[in-house]
Amino acid sequence: MSQENVEIVRAAFEAWNAGDMDAHNTLYHPDAVVWPPEGWPEPGPFFGKEAVVRQFGQMRETWDNDVLEFRDFVEVGNRVAVRLVWHGAGRGPEADLDITGIYTVREGRVLAVEFFWGYAEALEAVGLSEQDAHADS
Repeated sequence: MSQENVEIVRAAFEAWNAGDMDAHNTLYHPDAVVWPPEGWPEPGPFFGKEAVVRQFGQMRETWDNDVLEFRDFVEVGNRVAVRLVWHGAGRGPEADLDITGIYTVREGRVLAVEFFWGYAEALEAVGLSEQDAHADS
């Protein structure tokens, strides 16, 4: 199985953590769409790279300092499921949001992301169980 899609998604997280939003944003397709998880403050979905980039910018402004801890990359065709913990601090209470994104990659860039609060729910959306996802571990 090719790791190219995983590496594209990983590069986006690494750019985010480095604070290089220009590099992060170039990894998104012009037709990008992002669906936030149920109950997210801005309900979305966000259509088009401009709207996606604007939403990510607003999310970054929530805290003075934030970092994405990413793990459990599972590639299914052109999609990559990634479990994330978004750590934020500096304004209001500190936060550790456990969330999973399903990233669809096309033409070497992220075309779509659908976020879920539950890892098992996200895996189910791509037709896997947690046992299936970690069978190669």
